[in-house]
Amino acid sequence: MRAAKYIGGGRIEVGDAEAIEPGAGEVRIRVAYNGICGTDLHIAQGHMDHRVPSPSPIGHEMSGVVEAVGAGVELAVGAPVTVMPLDWCGDCPACAAGHQHICQNLVFVGIDSPGALQELWTVPASLVVPLPEGLALDHAALVEPLAVAVHDVRRSRLAEGETAVVIGGGPIGQLIAIVARATGAHVILAEPDAARRAFAEAQGATVVDPISGDLAALVQERTGGSGADVVFEVAGTRGTALDATSHAKVRGRVVFVAIHPEPVPVDLHRVFWRELEVLGARVYEREDFERAVDLLASGAVPADALITRVVQLDETQEAFDALLSAAAMKILVDVQGARA
Repeated sequence: MRAAKYIGGGRIEVGDAEAIEPGAGEVRIRVAYNGICGTDLHIAQGHMDHRVPSPSPIGHEMSGVVEAVGAGVELAVGAPVTVMPLDWCGDCPACAAGHQHICQNLVFVGIDSPGALQELWTVPASLVVPLPEGLALDHAALVEPLAVAVHDVRRSRLAEGETAVVIGGGPIGQLIAIVARATGAHVILAEPDAARRAFAEAQGATVVDPISGDLAALVQERTGGSGADVVFEVAGTRGTALDATSHAKVRGRVVFVAIHPEPVPVDLHRVFWRELEVLGARVYEREDFERAVDLLASGAVPADALITRVVQLDETQEAFDALLSAAAMKILVDVQGARA
């Protein structure tokens, strides 16, 4: 079989690899599609060499079909599936408290261990999430990032009729806006890229360019001067982190979604003055995956519009290069290609 392996030094190489037979409690998946996310881009730039084994396939936004199963696994060969790529220890204090998804010894599959950019991928059966037969496999590759957004919105306790501000209109910001709209909320999305603003507006969000426009004035206008019920900080800059609390109403919620690798300033006086809640939101739980599957299957998510391009496995490096140079929404790798 073939695989796209991260070989270190910020490079990905496509070549032959050995398929792994599924042992007891394991499933081998014939991978159909794999999406490329921001974390993958960090890997491809060499930013995560301390975590990512090399040479090794990466990737975790995927869909496929069951190709073989090990002893004790009841999944049917040929069944469409995706993978929730979190392998927790079950023993640490976080796991004992029921927060396995943020296990203190978490192995993120596709980062800390081999991922889905290979034609045949063997994983624990406990990670496998069944898909409905009618869901297209290219659309199903969006389940994982959509589950991130579902978790973010669920963590915020956003309710129908409330107003949400989404700061940052990249793929996750757009998905948060879509999930928030599906919840019945009013959405204001701030994003400097015109194409991304147009996409969000087409999905029903009110949009603003935070550089040339006035996000604060728009929030005040749309909320009658009270501020937003929930603010999602998804842009991941020092400026947006500092600004996020200014848009929340009294006892509003501010959810930090973006990864800030270095400490950034937050307006704690505003947190105190308005009795704000500041929440972190990281990855997802099983119910978020299941909700994401339901949203995609129901057509509530504009999957075709979100998928910018589909490339072949041999073009994986070029796809990474394209994402680093342009504001594409989502590029999928057709892992089987002509062999499908």
